[in-house]
Amino acid sequence: MREAIDEHVRALELERGVSPHTLRAYRGDLLTLTEFVEECGAEPDPALLDLELLREWVWWQNEQGLAASTLARRTSTVRGFTAWLARTGRAPSDAGARLKSPRADRHLPRVLSRAQVDAVLDELAARASTDDPLAVRDLAIVELLYASALRVSELVGLDLDRLDAQRRTVRVLGKGAKERVVPYGLPAQRALSAYLERARPALATPASGAALFLGPRGARESARGVYALVSRLLADRGGSGPAGPHTFRHTAATHLLDGGADLRAVQEILGHASLGTTQIYTHVSAERLASVYRTAHPRA
Repeated sequence: MREAIDEHVRALELERGVSPHTLRAYRGDLLTLTEFVEECGAEPDPALLDLELLREWVWWQNEQGLAASTLARRTSTVRGFTAWLARTGRAPSDAGARLKSPRADRHLPRVLSRAQVDAVLDELAARASTDDPLAVRDLAIVELLYASALRVSELVGLDLDRLDAQRRTVRVLGKGAKERVVPYGLPAQRALSAYLERARPALATPASGAALFLGPRGARESARGVYALVSRLLADRGGSGPAGPHTFRHTAATHLLDGGADLRAVQEILGHASLGTTQIYTHVSAERLASVYRTAHPRA
């Protein structure tokens, strides 16, 4: 089992360009199955996996009190593993093809109101007016996060040549090493121009290379640094749920749909492989509409 897991993970990395973080999660999920098989006294041979054993594994994890979302992810990972075993001839059939998990609770993501976004950007603009290089950089980071709905990994991975100031677009390398071109607006362009003219030269060192956003020591800014920045900005603002960079991605998608954008266009901007992933934002918009209705309508 363990050898097959190693081969499967290597295949995911080489064939699909899966990120190291996701590969670690996949390996961890599959090792829980291996440990269960060993504890049951069954032969840890991937060719001998069957649906009954997999169902017992799901039931056992459910009894441990795992969140439905975690169990859904682990079940999906195992289905991918058993499909690969069958496809590569390591197992006579796909034992997990009919494996199901408890339905995961779907929580709506945290979304800022337009007034909250304006307040955050106004606060950053006030700090940037002091010409402190990091403050100027912070404004450019948040403007671009919100303008283009980028993932934090995509943002920190940007190089200087990824920006097209004339067309106001940015070329992004997303999940699975898929590239897409995303537009951004005039406010983001102004913040980026100010950063490139006044702040980046002050932060740059010989080791900075082509990285667009730099940290205090001149190296490429890290995802952790952007998380810390956004967490500080959102700490005292209303709303529930995580307060990380993804909040601006969720917010941008929701505001686009609120403004009448086509769902498929939003899918392209976000870089989602499936339209179903993007559809959660239609639920967010519906929730916001219902909330406004309940607050404003006299007979709500």
